[in-house]
Amino acid sequence: MAEVVSTNQFRNGMHIALDGQTWRIVEFQHVKPGKGGAFVRTKLKSLDSGAVVERTFRAGEKFDRVRTETKDMQYLYDAGDEVILMDTETYEQLSLSRATVEDALPFMQPSSSVQVLFVDDRAAGIDLPSSVVLEVTETEPGVKGDTVSNVTKPATLETGAVVQVPLFINQGEVLRIDTRTGAYIERA
Repeated sequence: MAEVVSTNQFRNGMHIALDGQTWRIVEFQHVKPGKGGAFVRTKLKSLDSGAVVERTFRAGEKFDRVRTETKDMQYLYDAGDEVILMDTETYEQLSLSRATVEDALPFMQPSSSVQVLFVDDRAAGIDLPSSVVLEVTETEPGVKGDTVSNVTKPATLETGAVVQVPLFINQGEVLRIDTRTGAYIERA
């Protein structure tokens, strides 16, 4: 029997079955208006199509929870319309569509370890660590005295991702980047 979860138990990243599809909860918000019943406003992402939709549910509504598991794999390379990964234990290769991993791709280096999310024994996406350490390959040089707070400039990282960094960051520096928001955290 499938596990049933209520809207009160929603968490970001949880998977639920809805309308015959598997959906990942991207965001949720419990709302208690002054008049009327409470409800939960959610943003859901379909694992099949990749579509993101906003849905509202009554508080206490129940859904079937979809069990997921993660497996450590190594990112090998980007092959255009798909990404090739390798199981570190069995050395079997797995290919995922580029659309499935599009959000994570700017922060993945070849030969880096990633966690692949499996839903019903089918690869459904990649779970990155909350932050990664990457080198700046291109940015305008910092000038002495550029310490004004909250002023940023674009910097290209070794993976090709472009992030906004403070003015004092120079080419060749190694930075810690938040993978959820794509924001600069600190020098590493």
